[in-house]
Amino acid sequence: MSSHITLQALYSEHHGWLKNWLRSKLGNAADAADLAQDTFLRLLGKGESLELRTPRAFLRTVARGLVIDHWRREELERAYLETLAQLPEAEAPSPEERELILELLERIAQLLDRLTPKARTAFLLAQCEGLTHKEVAARMGISLRSVERYVADALYHCYLLRFEE
Repeated sequence: MSSHITLQALYSEHHGWLKNWLRSKLGNAADAADLAQDTFLRLLGKGESLELRTPRAFLRTVARGLVIDHWRREELERAYLETLAQLPEAEAPSPEERELILELLERIAQLLDRLTPKARTAFLLAQCEGLTHKEVAARMGISLRSVERYVADALYHCYLLRFEE
């Protein structure tokens, strides 16, 4: 049986628990506090009243997605900083440019996550490795038509992402 609960009540009753759960996953109290807040901010857009059977399971599910996003961002940032460390100092971007590039990389990662695995692979082979559609088809063992469809789907998602804002 589900119960009707307001966001305020959900926050009051479960914020501390959620923050502790997140701290156990992240090993960092500051990030846990930020993600706990982000969890409730995400719910704010869904309306003031929620119908929940198991509030903690629901909060854990929402927060788990935010933790995955957080880890992905950290991984992207680590890889980007390692790449930057290999550049001559004169070519290194400013801190502001670094932040903009990291935001762009995060948006690209989110876009790629929305694609099916085959569409993602076809798109990356064509765009990042510069393979022709025929070469992508041969590498993936699929038809040329499938590659064209996958790349078109990926480009369409790029278009949607570009104009979401």
